Amino acid sequence: MSQSPCFAMVAGEASGDLLGGALLAACRQRWPQLRSLGIGGAAMSAQGFEAWWPERKLAVRGYVEVLPHLRELLAIRRQLRERLLAAPPDVFIGVDAPDFNLDLEVALRAQGVATVHFVSPSFWAWRARKVEKLRAAADHVLCLFPFEPELLAAQGVPATFVGHPLASMIPMAPDQQAARASLGLPEGGPVVALLPGSRQSEVKHLAGRFFQAARVLLRERPELRFVVPVLPALRHAVEQAARQAGWSARDGDALHLVDGRSHQVLAACDAALVASGTATLEAALFKRPMVIAYHMPWLSWQIMRRKQLQPWVGLPNILCRQFVVPELLQESATPQALAEGVLHWLNHPQEAQALAQRFERLHHDLRRDTARLACDAIEKIIAA
Repeated sequence: MSQSPCFAMVAGEASGDLLGGALLAACRQRWPQLRSLGIGGAAMSAQGFEAWWPERKLAVRGYVEVLPHLRELLAIRRQLRERLLAAPPDVFIGVDAPDFNLDLEVALRAQGVATVHFVSPSFWAWRARKVEKLRAAADHVLCLFPFEPELLAAQGVPATFVGHPLASMIPMAPDQQAARASLGLPEGGPVVALLPGSRQSEVKHLAGRFFQAARVLLRERPELRFVVPVLPALRHAVEQAARQAGWSARDGDALHLVDGRSHQVLAACDAALVASGTATLEAALFKRPMVIAYHMPWLSWQIMRRKQLQPWVGLPNILCRQFVVPELLQESATPQALAEGVLHWLNHPQEAQALAQRFERLHHDLRRDTARLACDAIEKIIAA
């Protein structure tokens, strides 16, 4: 293979951009002249990635929610496919975003482009039929979780467990005091992290509930401090949700909104209220007790719940195979219930410590030399 290969990549949201950035950092060590292009965000761009479209264009989740964006999404995928077929890359790597990437991979693979899908679709939890398309789409799948390659092999899909890059990025023993100092938080006293999601639709459905829950908690525990990592593009929506929930300048230092820095926020907190998604795994790797929540339009929820194959939704519960943390979904995600869930962790430190030990074992299970394993698999696919 050339010492200056070209990788086309698509990451569909902030978490995919982080995964793509970590992968590119490793690939550039192996191939210093690597060219990479497609759809990505800041983390990938920091590794020399040429973003033809920003990842936020694809950051739409759900069924009803995607309809207003469908024409634009289909146009982007068509234009990207045409550009890549006109000048084929050495490999196409779809980073998660299966609804966008799998059809694109099918088309590229049919024209002889090698395809790798990084992050197996959760067919074992929600999308049993997705594995059929994955078989047609990907020459190889890079799996984040250890149980996935065996399940995929049974379906005729070659796959490799590469570990989760976050397990290597996040320290086994986070420095809480250093994180608090970096965020301007007090050294002592309980801190609760609020992470209502990285998509506009998630903020719309969850931020208000989270801020209302925080007000309930503040009445019970006036010494609490709340910290919220906010993507710059969503700051206005988050601030508006806070105001509508009754937060104002009169609340003083009780509520801190910080630009990004979600890992520092999780390191600094004592408990977290988290939207279901990758952030729940991040919270687990930081060994923080959490309450997982989600809310979406009624029709999307009815469609999704019929596809659910397991009793768990949150990644920590799925990986531990039991409800180690509470999940409050849809109408159960009331401010009062969310507040009570967080308050339980704060009032029962021994349970929180036992959970931290469980999460430490999970952290060890997921920690691998992800960069090397992923590069090895990609190199074999290109050479085949």
